[in-house]
Amino acid sequence: MAETLWQRRHVLSLADFSREECELVLQTAASFREVLSRRTKKVPTLQGKVVANLFFEPSTRTRNSFELAAKRLSADILNFAPGTSALVKGETLLDTARTFLAMGADILVVRHQASGVPLTIARAMDAWGGTVSVLNAGDGRHQHPSQALLDLFTMCSHVQPDRPTVAAMVGQKVAIVGDILHSRVARSNLYSLRACGAEVHLAGPPTLLPAEFASFGVTVHHRLAPALTDANFVMALRLQAERMTAALLPSLEEYHREFGITRDRLRQCAPGVQILHPGPANRGVEVESTLLEDPQFSLVDKQVTAGVAVRMALLYLLGLAADRLP
Repeated sequence: MAETLWQRRHVLSLADFSREECELVLQTAASFREVLSRRTKKVPTLQGKVVANLFFEPSTRTRNSFELAAKRLSADILNFAPGTSALVKGETLLDTARTFLAMGADILVVRHQASGVPLTIARAMDAWGGTVSVLNAGDGRHQHPSQALLDLFTMCSHVQPDRPTVAAMVGQKVAIVGDILHSRVARSNLYSLRACGAEVHLAGPPTLLPAEFASFGVTVHHRLAPALTDANFVMALRLQAERMTAALLPSLEEYHREFGITRDRLRQCAPGVQILHPGPANRGVEVESTLLEDPQFSLVDKQVTAGVAVRMALLYLLGLAADRLP
């Protein structure tokens, strides 16, 4: 099945991902989730392959999740730290990528604070005639494909615990709340959730949620209440102060008062509503702090756990592609 459905050398964006491709990632992740539940949590699937983690931007969850995923697949791993690399001596990004190509890397996992860097590296790899795959681990305000796919896997697993499929999302109302403007997670989720039949609502202050987001085929709200009404899932997004170039909010206190997710506000949602957050969270700002660990409402820890299985799936599928695509 994977051999016929998966036709990608790179995973850079979910903008053109089909429902069938999302389903393939979920089914592959489900099989690896079963592997991770065993006593021996390792398979030889990528034995002999080299996965290079090129993280030009700080990360805890994503970087360690990719590293663990690669180890569980028996790949050899190269980790890149910009502060101790030749970048400080003037080496260019493409020279860095070419160095890893010369070392025999098969998959480059790239995270960068500027939008478009993974695409630039992927185009260079293709031009140089190699079979190296590039996986976007988050670029600027552009895309974060693996995060959106693990969010999808987490939600589908909640609805269908034994065998999650994308059909679980058909008709589900998902409210994404917060700093939509600066969020690559939101953009990737818009594509995957829409492809899988979810009803997506965005909520945030006008400075963080421009009206043009309605062009994604979602409903835009500048008040929280209508977005939460009958929502099955609520995804809170971090206020990304490091990407804000102007004073877009009067204060954090006012933001929480108007758009913070609290127990009281969850009463507007559908029974059994669940909260997601891609992390790291500003506690008491985007979400009432105690909700993040409340097993009745929170899927946050399950998102982190799902991340390893989903990233194993993506690395496996890219490794499969490298062996058969021209």
